[in-house]
Amino acid sequence: MYDLIRPLLFALDAETAHRLTLYGLGVAHRSNFIQWVARPPAELPTQAFGIRFPNPVGLAAGMDKNADHLDALGALGFGFVEVGTTTPRPQPGNDKPRMFRLPRHEAVINRLGFNNAGVDALVRNVQQSSYRGVLGINIGKNKDTPNEKAVDDYLLCLERVYPLASYITVNISSPNTQGLRDLQEEATLRRFIETLREAQERLGSQSGTRKPMLLKIAPDLGEAELDAIAEVLLAARVDGVICTNTTIDHSAVADDPHGNETGGLSGKPLFERSTAVLRGMRRRVGNRLDIIGVGGILEGGDAATKIDAGASLVQIYSGMVYRGPALIAECVNEIRRQREAGHGG
Repeated sequence: MYDLIRPLLFALDAETAHRLTLYGLGVAHRSNFIQWVARPPAELPTQAFGIRFPNPVGLAAGMDKNADHLDALGALGFGFVEVGTTTPRPQPGNDKPRMFRLPRHEAVINRLGFNNAGVDALVRNVQQSSYRGVLGINIGKNKDTPNEKAVDDYLLCLERVYPLASYITVNISSPNTQGLRDLQEEATLRRFIETLREAQERLGSQSGTRKPMLLKIAPDLGEAELDAIAEVLLAARVDGVICTNTTIDHSAVADDPHGNETGGLSGKPLFERSTAVLRGMRRRVGNRLDIIGVGGILEGGDAATKIDAGASLVQIYSGMVYRGPALIAECVNEIRRQREAGHGG
């Protein structure tokens, strides 16, 4: 079905198409027509971060920033859904246009800038949702919060979403909030993570339920930077890491009319780099923490490659733009075949 409507969506600007797609999914879900959109795959139980996932293929953050469409997205067959990035206060994000498709490269460039309705709106939406699957909530800082006070924004969001999330992702790797990636610098990251870990343990003790906390990292880090991040993660006993966010390296799409647009590049051109970062991070941390592999999954074999490189779970986003919901089952089934053949996680 998606193959029929994709040309219509691609005739619209990317952000309008994104909004209409989510609206249409909501209508289909409320009308009980969601089975015409996607057939959920058979279960492929996967354990990570102490959580049982019905399958290892999830939706990456960014598709549903405010959890407005959680029920519809949850009905498509994902093993888990990650919403956000959410910030303490609402913010409009960067000026439009700020999202661009590059069809020849099966890629997307976005400079959305954490546009969202604020953490209180996200919390209300999750509370009103009927989704009962594994839910990740991705947290960030407001654009006008200086880095020296950034941890306060993350603490506020962590406390607000903790009761509702299955796990929380700390996003310090978006290229679209000025200075955000500076938080990945070793000394800054060490203090930042230690503060959040203390809050995580305190919230776990107060609630009686410990929720895993993950760090999402950039694909544009050097080997020494990745060494330092791995050391911080292990020392602070962070539960896991997501490899990776979007890239600021647009060299692979330099020939495209939109190739020089400012923003993070995702989709097929990101696959090799994000997988290399994933493989290197697995080598650094061994089996001491779980990794989610994300970046450039456009077919089932890509998902299986991420698992083979050391991912416990995978996430898709741009692949949904180009392939639609059928990609979910394709990825699950390819990972299933990989497992049955005795390869991967």
